[in-house]
Amino acid sequence: MRGEDLRAVMGRFPTGVAVVTVDASGQRLGLTVGSLVTLSLEPPLVGFSVSQQAALHELLREAGGFAVSLLAADQEAVAQHFARGVPPIAMWSGVEVEPGDGPPLLAGATGWLRGELRSATEAGTHTFFAGEVTEALAGPGSAPLLRLEGGYRSP
Repeated sequence: MRGEDLRAVMGRFPTGVAVVTVDASGQRLGLTVGSLVTLSLEPPLVGFSVSQQAALHELLREAGGFAVSLLAADQEAVAQHFARGVPPIAMWSGVEVEPGDGPPLLAGATGWLRGELRSATEAGTHTFFAGEVTEALAGPGSAPLLRLEGGYRSP
């Protein structure tokens, strides 16, 4: 079994697109993920995977907390920006965020989550992080951005 075979089949299954952000002692980073899942409602838990090579990986462990912005259909450029590993100095250039402290919430998203890490499990080249949601905020109700067959789509 090859990883490319798994990617080809799973690429046919649509996933929501989100950006996970952290603020570790003033260093703010974000990363586009397609692996966000609800794990439990009691307690409220979500999970997502992050490449062990991603700059966000160790900062997430250091910060202990995170935010998730659920991207809207018109935010493909935002998804691409945070997916391509922009250097930290340029990470937030031209990116609108909601006012507030802590990990940034991206403006225009369909919703936002804030949470605290509860566990991290190695999973091949990635780590699967589980976190307890401490705040869930609904956005304007716009359609979500989806990833399907290697590209971005909207319903």
